[in-house]
Amino acid sequence: MSDRRRPAGGRPEAAPGPGTPARRHPRPSREQLAAAADRLLPDVIAPGLDVLFVGINPGLWSAATGWHFARPGNRFWPALHRGGFTPRLLHPSEQDTLPALGLGITNMVARASARADELTAGELVDGAATLTAKVERYRPRWVAVVGVTAYRIGFARPKAGFGPQPETLAAARLWVLPNPSGLNAHFTPETLGAAFAELRAAVAAG
Repeated sequence: MSDRRRPAGGRPEAAPGPGTPARRHPRPSREQLAAAADRLLPDVIAPGLDVLFVGINPGLWSAATGWHFARPGNRFWPALHRGGFTPRLLHPSEQDTLPALGLGITNMVARASARADELTAGELVDGAATLTAKVERYRPRWVAVVGVTAYRIGFARPKAGFGPQPETLAAARLWVLPNPSGLNAHFTPETLGAAFAELRAAVAAG
């Protein structure tokens, strides 16, 4: 483990930024959101991360701003904090502080869309292959797919559930988390945070 950070399963020595809330950012206009369709969103990634979080694909809000899980109402960032991965609630614009905490973000499918259900099964299968190659290159310890349906389709695991998976991905251990979208009414902020905390405990345990 590098001296530049502590494991994601443990508390970082310092917050990645000031302890006050991030400044307000302008909302993308309707025209900017429409123009973001099919746009690609760069990964937040580095070699040897503790956890690489894998979204389904970028939403239009994320593609327009350049920030992962950026749409208001998406609960990824609160769940990340509730789960103990970050010392405070981060704004999506602070995503580039994640690698110093041993964390990264990518997507199963790179292109942006208004809704994840606009993706085809073929795109998810192709995305799983791309993800596998990415994991082989960057070698994270854990890969956490944020969305069980995308995982089931992309990796041909129709009976997969939440939590640790029996298989590995290019030597990385696999975990499936609930989709943090505000449209996912099956999970509350509290239960999402608990799901992320289970992963954090597993990462801390090695």
